[in-house]
Amino acid sequence: MNLIAQKGSLADLYEKVESGERITDDDAMRLFECRDLNALAALANLVREKKVGNRASFIVNRYINYSNYCVLSCQFCSFARKKRDDDGFELTIDKVVAKAKDALALGVTELHIVGGLHPSLPFSYYTEMLKALKTLDPKLHLKCFTAVEILHFSRLTKKSTEDILDELRDAGLISLTGGGAEIFAPDIRAQIAKGKETAEEWSDVHRAWHKMGGRSTCTMLFGHVERLTDRVDHLRRLRELQDETDGFTGFIPLPFQPENNPVPVDHPPTGFDILRTIAISRVYLDNIDHITAYWVGLGLPLAQVALSYGADDLHGTIEEEHIFHMAGADSPQAQTISEMVKAIREAGRVPVQRNTFYESIKEWTDQADSTGQSVPVKILQDNLATA
Repeated sequence: MNLIAQKGSLADLYEKVESGERITDDDAMRLFECRDLNALAALANLVREKKVGNRASFIVNRYINYSNYCVLSCQFCSFARKKRDDDGFELTIDKVVAKAKDALALGVTELHIVGGLHPSLPFSYYTEMLKALKTLDPKLHLKCFTAVEILHFSRLTKKSTEDILDELRDAGLISLTGGGAEIFAPDIRAQIAKGKETAEEWSDVHRAWHKMGGRSTCTMLFGHVERLTDRVDHLRRLRELQDETDGFTGFIPLPFQPENNPVPVDHPPTGFDILRTIAISRVYLDNIDHITAYWVGLGLPLAQVALSYGADDLHGTIEEEHIFHMAGADSPQAQTISEMVKAIREAGRVPVQRNTFYESIKEWTDQADSTGQSVPVKILQDNLATA
């Protein structure tokens, strides 16, 4: 047994997790009430090491937001705009394709595309966008749209969720994003995202996608007005859905950014709260293989630390991010491959460039170089999109 856990107050839970027994909601609350971060780290890393060993991953991807016009007015959201707003934007399909071409030249393997619920764009805009992007490179992974966007398309066309997902998949969609989950507790959801899809609707979209053979990620927005019990409730719902479908590839806990929105929170979550939430998520979500420390919301230094608190992934190079930065994130807009490799190495992990399904593309096993360019690597060429 880990010495810290053996001497600490979590010795019984360490034994429980070590034996492969699932922790309960009461156990999770006990972990949230624990002030011993070292003990939480020991518990989380026990699970992490069983799942991924000493590897930590990142993806070379590009974010594209096609528009920030939205029919909703979620209180927590600093991204959405109305047509009357001067800083609203809407990209033509040609502009989206141009951004994708530039990204392909940098070696991206994934495009991550989301936007607001646009009041007037037809459904054909989205299918034609996917088709146009797919023609650029058939190996390019299109990870697009949140559950609420799928529901918006369904209402727009008066078609079922399944029919919408079918048409999007035929057009080129490969994965759904996990955004929009926010926090599932109905009373808190009503305070921060009134009018948005319910927790059940979010789950139904992902359930339908998983039953079609699709994969997606899942998220939780924390550190606003929710209670700790709401976080556990959120994690439980995700775990139950994963038990049912096995369709989630990874979990991304997202710390709330408090600027430019009316949610009554003066400060974002502390480093302590972020690290304990990541650690507890790793222990509780025993059926989801990967936990991401989202460097855009955490900052790269804290994301590095999170690799010792159960996280095994830093997300992507990204290149251009609007949603968190419009809410006050002061992290860079992008990270280079060399920066990601260096950050992972400094945290004592083996850097791995992954694809969307967390499969290895490159693995840096030589410690001689931190540039990410000249070290011996294992390469899975079939995963590489080309310009």
